[in-house]
Amino acid sequence: MSAYIIVQVDVKDQGKYNEYKTMVPPTIEAYGGKFLVRGGATETLEGDWNPERFVILEFESAERAKQWWSSEEYRKPKELRQSASVAQIIVAQGA
Repeated sequence: MSAYIIVQVDVKDQGKYNEYKTMVPPTIEAYGGKFLVRGGATETLEGDWNPERFVILEFESAERAKQWWSSEEYRKPKELRQSASVAQIIVAQGA
């Protein structure tokens, strides 16, 4: 069953975050993941949620998504992202 990593990001250091954006795609691909949404425009339809940057990744399973998130390949990019931004991240099972 597919699973999705859903991310809301508040970027604090755009230069570092731009570097992160170049580092991360190969790590996602190595775990069979792909971007569905990567920072495109958002529009609030209900409520007051207005994320600065929004990302959705798709993986074949929640287990595979978590393997990527905790992988050695993603360790350095993750550290860079964490130094450049504040993020809220969840993994959700698909239907």
